[in-house]
Amino acid sequence: MLTTYLQAALLGIVEGLTEFLPVSSTGHLILLVDLLGFQGPPGKVFEIAIQLGAILAVCVVYWPRFFGTLIGLGRDEKANRFTVNVLLGFLPAMVIGFFAYGFIKGVLFSPWVVSVALVLGGVAILWIERVIGQGAVETVDQFKFSLSLKIGLLQCLAMIPGVSRSGASIIGARLLGVQRAAAAEFSFFLAVPTMVAATTYDLYKNWSSLSADGLGLIAVGLIVSFICAALVVRGAIAFINRYGFTPFAWYRIVIGCAMLVLLSLR
Repeated sequence: MLTTYLQAALLGIVEGLTEFLPVSSTGHLILLVDLLGFQGPPGKVFEIAIQLGAILAVCVVYWPRFFGTLIGLGRDEKANRFTVNVLLGFLPAMVIGFFAYGFIKGVLFSPWVVSVALVLGGVAILWIERVIGQGAVETVDQFKFSLSLKIGLLQCLAMIPGVSRSGASIIGARLLGVQRAAAAEFSFFLAVPTMVAATTYDLYKNWSSLSADGLGLIAVGLIVSFICAALVVRGAIAFINRYGFTPFAWYRIVIGCAMLVLLSLR
């Protein structure tokens, strides 16, 4: 049992380090669970639930922004616009995820799907970094409602494990003329309602099958992912401003190809 809890902590580290980078945290968790033979809660609920720790990290790091928005709702135009933009970006994933939940969990949560998606996503990022210019939209406050909705629609591609939720929203934003830092920051904000909804729905669907040990494993993974994600969020924007998204693209391609080789040798 101790080994299982250590594995849960390791998975929490991976989740925290990858959730807000365009490398697919869910994809990494699926691959690592497969490699470790991790025996966690059924229904892939562990991989989804520990993402809540990473989301809490965003809430803590960006607490001034969220708190200012909360107290300004209904009175401050900036707060109202920010809230509507985030909700519009979240809406497509909420609707499509609700209806496609069974298919996504039953068919797409496969190491083969993840590995291929990692490679293809890496190639897409390399192409966008080479072709797309700096972008005209500098900050999240400049987003139009139509822009947020379009980014939300493109984020739905991340329902394919390995695509990456942050990667899909960032790539979508870049294609629509958003600068790198603003694209990454909006992805952070968009993660909050998206992943809270996904985690809540997943726990609801699988609650009857969870044991005390299962909840304990989730708690360990969640706490560790919170700590690691807080560190990543604090440094991610500076890294992206300096190096862009190309390092993440090559990382995706290398990991995806390595996993395809390992899977083919089984």
